[in-house]
Amino acid sequence: MMLFTSLTPTMTAQAAILATLALFTASYIAAWFTALRRAPIPCPAMPETLTGFITNFFDTLGIGSFATTTAIFQFTNMVPAQLIPGTLNAGHTLPTIFQAFIYIAVIEVEPVTLTAMIAAAVAGAWFGSGWVAGMPKRKVQIAVGAALLFAFAVMLMRQLDLFPQGGTALGLSGGNLFIGVVMNALFAAISTIGIGFYAPCMTLVSLLGMNPTAAFPIMMGSSAFLMPVASSRFVLRDAYSPKIALGLTLGGLFGVPLAAFVVKSLPLTAARWLVMAVILYAAIAMLRSAFAQPPRQA
Repeated sequence: MMLFTSLTPTMTAQAAILATLALFTASYIAAWFTALRRAPIPCPAMPETLTGFITNFFDTLGIGSFATTTAIFQFTNMVPAQLIPGTLNAGHTLPTIFQAFIYIAVIEVEPVTLTAMIAAAVAGAWFGSGWVAGMPKRKVQIAVGAALLFAFAVMLMRQLDLFPQGGTALGLSGGNLFIGVVMNALFAAISTIGIGFYAPCMTLVSLLGMNPTAAFPIMMGSSAFLMPVASSRFVLRDAYSPKIALGLTLGGLFGVPLAAFVVKSLPLTAARWLVMAVILYAAIAMLRSAFAQPPRQA
């Protein structure tokens, strides 16, 4: 009895969220396994598995995985352009959820804010993934190129320490909570194109006066919930590369624990400048390819 009475509302909410996330994860794994069994696919090769390992390793340490993976896809022609968003979401879902189970309960945040922001992200991902999965090739190329430029801008702001400092609050209420919920849903919808979710979410909660540290459970929880929802829609529409996505997942599930439990931290300033240069080049190449095609061929 003492065990349960000593639990704070925040701890109870986080436990409920993790239990719900476990159900989401099980449902997604079942749906993806069923889809993979419809037609046998080749075993993932070293390039895609290594890509998943490296990108999720650095994602766990704070660099991000979507933009870096997209850049690798662009340089290697590993995935057709129109399948990049779906492959990103499907391939990085389980490693992202793994990160959530490691980190989501570490930092306290007000339960209503946490739950509302996560629910908004799920709704946004559902609508966004349905829209992106039906986009023609040229529009996907333009969207992905724009997403890479956005990722470059965000990383540049981070390198130059231009992000808002935030406040001290651990939760939102009233108008700020409404704004947070609406914007989190929008960020989730847009993230299904291939834009990383963490930076926009961190900026939002900081601008609304929250402690940036308290934003971590919000952005991690939102991302962990929105990705299986979005990925399920890409999988059901066959708008992804199963072989590449499976390779990203297998590699990522090794990269996350290595970063979280063994390496824990690295001096990443120089690495971010290198990643930024690669992302910028990939964005320009993607957009040039898109605009070289007549619109009617999209």
